[in-house]
Amino acid sequence: MNQRRKLCVVITARPSYSRIKSTLKAIQQHPALQLQIVLAGPALLDKYGNIDDILHDDGFEVNERVYTVLDGECLTSMAKTVGIGLVELSTVFYNLKPNMVMVIADRFETISVSIAAAYQNIPLVHIQGGEITGSIDEKVRHANTKFADIHLVCNKKARETVIKLGEDPAYVFDCGCPSIDLAAEVLKDPALNFDPYIKYGGLGGRPDFSSGYVVVMQHPVTTEFREAKFQVEETLQAIKELNIPAFWFSPNADAGTDAVSQSIKYYRNHYKMSNVHFFENMVPTDFLRLVYNATCLIGNSSMGIRECSFMGVPVVNIGSRQSGRQRGNNVTDIDYNKAAIIEAIKFWQQSKRPNRSSVYGNGYAGQKMAEVLATIPLRNSKILQFQDEKPMHNTRPGRIKRSSWKKHKAAKG
Repeated sequence: MNQRRKLCVVITARPSYSRIKSTLKAIQQHPALQLQIVLAGPALLDKYGNIDDILHDDGFEVNERVYTVLDGECLTSMAKTVGIGLVELSTVFYNLKPNMVMVIADRFETISVSIAAAYQNIPLVHIQGGEITGSIDEKVRHANTKFADIHLVCNKKARETVIKLGEDPAYVFDCGCPSIDLAAEVLKDPALNFDPYIKYGGLGGRPDFSSGYVVVMQHPVTTEFREAKFQVEETLQAIKELNIPAFWFSPNADAGTDAVSQSIKYYRNHYKMSNVHFFENMVPTDFLRLVYNATCLIGNSSMGIRECSFMGVPVVNIGSRQSGRQRGNNVTDIDYNKAAIIEAIKFWQQSKRPNRSSVYGNGYAGQKMAEVLATIPLRNSKILQFQDEKPMHNTRPGRIKRSSWKKHKAAKG
């Protein structure tokens, strides 16, 4: 019997778990695969939504925990966090000896996963490549793509983009987004079957949400981190003025998150916003149910573009963070402006829910990904795709022929 392939999945942030949960289950159940899980970075910190206990409750074993986040939430601390991650993950991969490593999407710290695997000749699997957005995520995503050997993308357009980046079409697979798998499960029984106050605690007011509510998830944008305070306060003012029940979730660990968190804390304490309740984290399926039953999702999370389009949930998408991503008709794009935010929320309060879209998959991504990873020939070099091409010249790359050098030297006198 052939030995099972060891696949090491590195999860670095709270949202990444919902994007990969169904794939983890499929890998765990596949007879040809052995799952290894590494938790790293913000995924281990309470302030950003520690998911360690959630993984345990869902039946997953964590093989390694890697603490890499350098406090500071600025551009320099982001760069140093990547450096720490590279050092620590290199040792983790050396010890676990996986046959493959999987890196998820585009968060800034994921680049350390790609480098640590590629530099040790471990085949790298990248999911959610080929998409177009703003901020540092754009650069990190395409860098992960170039480091990766196997590409599991979310739609046809993303596959075309990855191939245009020079990747071998035989190693680029349109599997859909695994987060849609969770959304599909929730749609089978979408009722809000728990009390968020009792189950998750949180801070702030406890408004009666039985007649409707909104969910807010707004992150800082790394290329605009100095404007983070102004950007989130426009949303805070809009929610305060509308005085509607709102469930607000903590921002991620990007540069500017301190300013966002401080503004939220100031408004919570100074203005006594009794209509808003603040949460750190939720189990992915609970969060999806909460969002599904909301009037709309407000902010700049990719969830508004992905899961919400599949579930037909209205979204007020603010700013540039999701610029370039394919959308369903559930998204209203606006700038950081209180009046525009209020107008967009009122529009969705008065409108029927949008049609659902399958632009990011139909609910079977995890199974498709596991099957690809169990059967595809593994390689850690891309030179194979060019093996039929003839070299341009016989000299080594970067060197000038000796005769050419003599002519150049003579011309220089």
